[in-house]
Amino acid sequence: MNREITQPRADVRQFSVQLSATRRGARLARLLATEQLRSWGLPLEDAAHIVAELAANATTHGLVPGRDFRLTLAVTAADTLRIEVTDARGDRLPAAQEPGDGESGRGLLLVDALADHWGVISGPAPCKTVWAELTFVQRGVGKASLSV
Repeated sequence: MNREITQPRADVRQFSVQLSATRRGARLARLLATEQLRSWGLPLEDAAHIVAELAANATTHGLVPGRDFRLTLAVTAADTLRIEVTDARGDRLPAAQEPGDGESGRGLLLVDALADHWGVISGPAPCKTVWAELTFVQRGVGKASLSV
């Protein structure tokens, strides 16, 4: 019998945290993401904006009373930062749209402008995950810059 033993990839870094679906939880998501990216030696600005928008959407449009949202950051060997925000409203899928006269509706346009790719994954029921990916280029030891 042949058995493959799969070793975890040492070059994949991941961070995940569950937060309350409140404005305070959204703010904490951005702060925690910024600190995690700083500890990994990665650029912060574009990723912090994306986390802020996705977390704000999760607490505004993905809100189910009593349910939290989850923030996940992962860096792969392919030099890609993947940001995922999972909320409990799989029935409300986001779409980037031109903003109206109101003060809302611009968040996913910002995500679309900053991210190399973004999308939505439905499930597991009743959840959805909105994700965005940024690629970065290594510039010497411990330094990186995002490429958009």
